[in-house]
Amino acid sequence: QVQLQESGPGLVKPSQTLSLTCTVSGGSITTNYYYWNWIRQPPGKGLEWMGAIAYSGSTYYSPSLKSRTSISRDTSKNQFTLQLSSVTPEDTAVYYCARVPGPVPSFSWGQGTQVTVSS
Repeated sequence: QVQLQESGPGLVKPSQTLSLTCTVSGGSITTNYYYWNWIRQPPGKGLEWMGAIAYSGSTYYSPSLKSRTSISRDTSKNQFTLQLSSVTPEDTAVYYCARVPGPVPSFSWGQGTQVTVSS
């Protein structure tokens, strides 16, 4: 049974870069044909897909965020990482990592982690 756990700072200052890590256990991030996603939910808002890294290492980003979003992975640690640059208070949200089998919307979720952008 796969498990995902988000980790990183809960507070980030405006204009800085947010970095979050998803640690995966019970499955490999290189296993065919899974995609490893970052999704966020601002207070009172719906879920927003940010981007993903595929089992192959290919990356995909939401058009609205791609200019300041970077997703990478460390296969030796079975982890993948989100970096979001130039953050503003509008980036305050609960951030989730999730696994999905290709284009099928069958997600396995982490618990989520609260990130607040404030000076």
